[in-house]
Amino acid sequence: MTTDVVVIGSGPNGLVAANLLADAGLEVLVLEEQAVPGGAVRSGEITAPGFQNDLFSAFYPFAAASPVIQRLDLHHHGLRWRRSPLVLAHPTPEGHTAVLSQDLDETAASLEQFAPGDGQAWKRLMALWAKAEEPFMEAFTTPFPPLSGSVRLARSLRVSGLLEFARLSVMPLRRFAEEYFRGQGGPLLVGGNALHADLTPEMSGSALFGLILAGIGQRHGYPVPEGGAQRLTDALVNRLNAKGGALQTGEKVQRVLVRSSRAAGVLTAAGREIKVTTGVLADTGAPQLYRELLHPQDQPARIIRRLDDHFQYDNSTIKLDWALSAPIPWTAPEARRAGTVHIAESLNFLSETTGALARQQIPDRPFLVFGQYSMADPTRAPEGAETAWAYAHVPQGGRWGESELQDYAVRMEAEVERLAPGFRELVIARSVMGPHQLEAQNRNLVGGALNGGTAQLHQQLVFRPVPGSGRPETPITGLYLASASAHPGGGVHGAPGAIAAQALLHSRWRRRLRV
Repeated sequence: MTTDVVVIGSGPNGLVAANLLADAGLEVLVLEEQAVPGGAVRSGEITAPGFQNDLFSAFYPFAAASPVIQRLDLHHHGLRWRRSPLVLAHPTPEGHTAVLSQDLDETAASLEQFAPGDGQAWKRLMALWAKAEEPFMEAFTTPFPPLSGSVRLARSLRVSGLLEFARLSVMPLRRFAEEYFRGQGGPLLVGGNALHADLTPEMSGSALFGLILAGIGQRHGYPVPEGGAQRLTDALVNRLNAKGGALQTGEKVQRVLVRSSRAAGVLTAAGREIKVTTGVLADTGAPQLYRELLHPQDQPARIIRRLDDHFQYDNSTIKLDWALSAPIPWTAPEARRAGTVHIAESLNFLSETTGALARQQIPDRPFLVFGQYSMADPTRAPEGAETAWAYAHVPQGGRWGESELQDYAVRMEAEVERLAPGFRELVIARSVMGPHQLEAQNRNLVGGALNGGTAQLHQQLVFRPVPGSGRPETPITGLYLASASAHPGGGVHGAPGAIAAQALLHSRWRRRLRV
């Protein structure tokens, strides 16, 4: 069999890349080893009948803000976004709750409770982000170096705004909190978002990462696909089929075939050889591509050495999913209106938790990112009931057998119970997935790492996936890395897939010019 392009993996990056290549008129075949497409964007009944849980990722601010995904017009292919009344709530033991709302005044008013003037400080930051968002997202989702997006960002912010934005980009969250706010509400909003990645409040870049996610949430919310995360994948697959592309599930790629230093095709575990006329895109982790899918003699030895010396995975994950008999009885009324709840009592708590992770220790009390659906998407559960989930980060490695997972699940539920007394009494069924279970269902989630490699500055830009990289091209002509291991990293925004597709199309155009 021969096709123009093979895409290995049907995660969002692979499917975005496949759609863009099909749009360009290429014959595209996506191969997925799992029985169901989607990578980390999947859902199913894993707790109790009638309860639809998201298996991995669950809410999609980056997808809503990404120009790459916006241009695919997925609403024409079955995707319907749903949003909760409040984007995010961060309750505190003292009684005040910081909220992120698409109503800027409501967000500001919640921060004003913590300290006079903090609401106005938030509005000033959001004014800066409003000018930066469009050019920043353009730069974020285009090949490195992002020249046109950077120029537009400079024009939009002008000198003073650009200087502030540049300083924010390297500022640790803790210093950001001291400079911009008097109370802890603003720092908690930004800090909780920063800790979606493997950052600590003391790390350079943590302030900007959290501010970007909060800024996107302020404008777009944290939308969820009606009916479950699988609906986002279904829309991408429907669009690909409509454009003439093909997807085959249950088809594991064993090897990328290389002839004369060029990607010639792939060999599947079933022994099928599929030849390509144009190229191969790998929506796989960088280590899997170079260590498993390529023969050592087909690539320079320096690539493996650089991976061994420099590549770092992000923290591991433990994820709980619940079927609940009723909505969660949060003490804070604001938390009952939010689709996402951050559970951490203070900025110092965030530092203690992430400090333990940095020391490769399991936090005694985890920081939880918690999700609930009843107010946003009632199709996820029977009437009057609730579908909910939470995840916590733990260090890479460790045994994590069934008893260890269940013990840590009890700790996680205790954190919810502190803020929602009676929560445990509502549990109809619970699913616990640890590092091994996550990786078994999606090989890109190595050891339960969600972002394809650390989001820390030493593995971003030209350092992703290894120093001297930053682009999807590999040493093998016609082979491209199209996963979160490539620039710009994790998140369901489709950027690594789009950038890899652009690189392939540009290379094809240059070859035609030479002919």
